Amino acid sequence: MNEFLNNFFFGYYPYIAGTVFLAGSVVRFDMSQYTWKTNSSQIMDSSPRFRLANNLFHIGMIFLFFGHLIGLLMPHSWYPYFGLTASSKQLLAMVSGGLFGIMALVGGTILLHRRLTNKRVRAQSSQMDIPILVILYTQLLLGLLTIPFSAQHLDGSLMLVLGEWSQRIVTFRPDAAELLLGVPWLYKIHLFVGLTIFLLFPFTRLVHIWSAPWGYIGRSYQIVRQRQG
Repeated sequence: MNEFLNNFFFGYYPYIAGTVFLAGSVVRFDMSQYTWKTNSSQIMDSSPRFRLANNLFHIGMIFLFFGHLIGLLMPHSWYPYFGLTASSKQLLAMVSGGLFGIMALVGGTILLHRRLTNKRVRAQSSQMDIPILVILYTQLLLGLLTIPFSAQHLDGSLMLVLGEWSQRIVTFRPDAAELLLGVPWLYKIHLFVGLTIFLLFPFTRLVHIWSAPWGYIGRSYQIVRQRQG
């Protein structure tokens, strides 16, 4: 039974999530373009605390996404070209991931509290806004919890296994799931939640990521003034 579940969640589920991620995004853009937006709630609450939280969360999440993408998909044979070994690469991932993970978690805590407690923001929220934020927050916690586990095996062996699994999945090579049979449950949950985020992506405001311009990160905030008189 354990082998069957492992094979389903880490052999088939990645392709189910990936198909829904890509096809769902195309269908939503084609059929519901008016919902293709960030649906910003800044006008409901433009406090300095929100701006700080928004920056911390987005900068942290962007770094973590590309850090995972590059870290997992970089072929092991490339490590020496960057002056890295499996051990040093894992240490780099732990330090940088921990730093940006905490940054995103602090921002996410403020944003989640704001969305749950601010009546105006909550009233403006769509059906998926709170669930996807909770899932992202959970994923951040899981990622940070893997750091103490990683510290117990600094040889980088587990990181190599996770990288090999990712590379087999994206290149459609067989037996990828078998690599994860002996991987600790915390990493498996982290992988599962990550795949689920891709599965839910087309049904949330996250779709705006596809059309974010290069200058988005440095754009000016909306100027919201109180009504006079």
